[in-house]
Amino acid sequence: MAQNSFGIMAKVEEKKADSEIQIVEFMLGKDLFAIELYDIKEVIPFAPTTPLPNTPSYIIGIINLRGEITTVIDLKQLLQMQSENTHNENACFIVLDPAFTKRPVGILVDEVLAVSTYTDSDIDRRGGSGGDDTGDHIIGIIKKKTKEGDKERTDLIIWIHIRDIMRQIHLS
Repeated sequence: MAQNSFGIMAKVEEKKADSEIQIVEFMLGKDLFAIELYDIKEVIPFAPTTPLPNTPSYIIGIINLRGEITTVIDLKQLLQMQSENTHNENACFIVLDPAFTKRPVGILVDEVLAVSTYTDSDIDRRGGSGGDDTGDHIIGIIKKKTKEGDKERTDLIIWIHIRDIMRQIHLS
């Protein structure tokens, strides 16, 4: 409570600061995606995988990551996106935090671009499903403003809920 110029106590409304999120931005094909930074253990370069028989088509196989057998998932295939079965020189694995996957799991992406911080005002949560029954597990759409010379543009980043996706396929 604060006192105004008339000596009357008045409740002062303070604007709440936007909360911040940190995400890792990556490419799947020509589209920008993001997952929360705290859901990631590390990013490693692409390496050949050993295929596993009788597994879903989105499981590429396994790799030996410093003595740990790590399951590798093709995120494009899992999200039912168009995919050429070739990997560019920027392809890499995002190894997920084993605290929620319960075992070593990596996801194949075409390129990791950046770790970025955004505020709630940068996110359109109506643009995604919010993890509802539609099954697409989109938390929201992040509006990323960039400048190219004199022109400003806004790129859209699809922010996915990787924990929900891993629960859906029973890898967490």
